Amino acid sequence: MNNSAPLDPQIALDQLRRQVRNLTYLVGILGSGLIVLTVGAFRQSSPAIIRARGIIIEDPAGRDRILIGAPIPFAKNRVRTDTARVAQLWAGRFPNRAQYMDYYKGYRHTMDGLLVLDGNGIDRVALGDSVPDPNVGKRIGPSTGIVINDQEGFERSGYGLLTVNGQYRVVLGLDSKRGTEGLALALRDDGAVGLSVYGNNHSVAFLGNAPANDPSTGVADSVFGFVLRQGGEVKHIVNAVGPR
Repeated sequence: MNNSAPLDPQIALDQLRRQVRNLTYLVGILGSGLIVLTVGAFRQSSPAIIRARGIIIEDPAGRDRILIGAPIPFAKNRVRTDTARVAQLWAGRFPNRAQYMDYYKGYRHTMDGLLVLDGNGIDRVALGDSVPDPNVGKRIGPSTGIVINDQEGFERSGYGLLTVNGQYRVVLGLDSKRGTEGLALALRDDGAVGLSVYGNNHSVAFLGNAPANDPSTGVADSVFGFVLRQGGEVKHIVNAVGPR
């Protein structure tokens, strides 16, 4: 037989409120302790260094937008590594669609450094060693530097230190809307330095200094001056050295 008096409902409610309040305090204390332990674990490694294999920064919509790593991590929405989207967006721009996709298999898409994607997964800015190949062809050598692409993914500008056949080239380039060269300022270890302006019908205007038989001039003599070529043929030379 139970001889205890019935519990007043208001008293029971007050007790329940106190229990909930005490439990809230306990959870807060435990959470604070966990934060302190986590921060302490990082600080034990080094107070100024965070170590990671890769970092992906997302936008509010959950899309991968900034990739950092050595190499950069895989991004689920990146066009460069999605051959179906490559075929849809780029292959149709070239005379031979199948040939372009075959060449594309050999292009370099990874890098050590930082890559910025836009909301559609297009590479916009790449900074690192070495940067990815353009989407229109392979580079003549690995390039350490920066690349800027337009909203369709075609390279429009870049500055880099390239290694070609064991020699360095420092190049600043401005590209056309199809990703082909429009203007290039280059300095090479073999002594060539100059500005090349590219026009229609394979025309090139070169201003600078170049050794004999240099591909930037297309002439047999060393050049310190100006060379104009069209369709592979030399049209005009102003040269301060050599028999010309």
